[in-house]
Amino acid sequence: MTMDTQTADIMDGAANSPRKVLVTGSSRGIGAAIAAAFAKSGADVAINFSKQGGRSEEHAKKLAAEIEAMGRRAALVPGDISQKESVRRLFSEAATSLDGLDVLILNAARAPFKPIERLLERELRALVDTNYIGNIFCVQEALPFMQCTGERTKGHDKHIIFISSLGSRFYNPAYPLGSMKAAMESVVRDLSETLFKRGITVNAVSGGLVKTDSFKVLRQFIDGVDRIPEELFVTPQEIADVVLFLCCPSSRGIRGQTIVVDRGLSNSLHRNA
Repeated sequence: MTMDTQTADIMDGAANSPRKVLVTGSSRGIGAAIAAAFAKSGADVAINFSKQGGRSEEHAKKLAAEIEAMGRRAALVPGDISQKESVRRLFSEAATSLDGLDVLILNAARAPFKPIERLLERELRALVDTNYIGNIFCVQEALPFMQCTGERTKGHDKHIIFISSLGSRFYNPAYPLGSMKAAMESVVRDLSETLFKRGITVNAVSGGLVKTDSFKVLRQFIDGVDRIPEELFVTPQEIADVVLFLCCPSSRGIRGQTIVVDRGLSNSLHRNA
């Protein structure tokens, strides 16, 4: 599917009006690529960042300017997804700024790089609060703005996409986030059933190795990562492309699934003796 075809597909799914998209944790990295890709497809986008006055806000403002230069609306919506009241304000501001909400991308994540058995209590609680409970808060707050009624439910033009990673399936000694990704993939399966009758389709995209800021730290804990061929690294744009596809009518047969985007890396993983 070409970008032009994909753009038309997305616009058709929104009854020829711009999609309203919220991407959590979208000031940089994969989230920023997804936000920009939706804007290029003709959508209006709410950019979420956790803290005001920091680097994440600077990145968010830069991305907003790029999106507005495309002729699309860009709303800056700060908020810590681990806090219920913060999430409530985040979604209220996003829906007000964009005049509704059609697509929710659950991308925000935060976790220390250390073995699970060494996690301090505060780190363990933060791991669950942000990467599991926080995502569910987001879904709960998004639903009133994404409800479809009557004939609109047949089109299933509302979407929730969770951004997962290979850590949900494969061992890494210092990646406790993987267990939360696995838990959320189960949530995706369950939500796909409970929300489908409301006209909301739920799926996930699992990215392989991506050279984002977090990878610079993660590489310290992955034995042999420097020997992985460059062609097996995924770009943020490649993940964004699949996210957009899952929000097109062409993907109507995919529901409750986790689509792996890793250039085949996981096909040949093995344990060194």
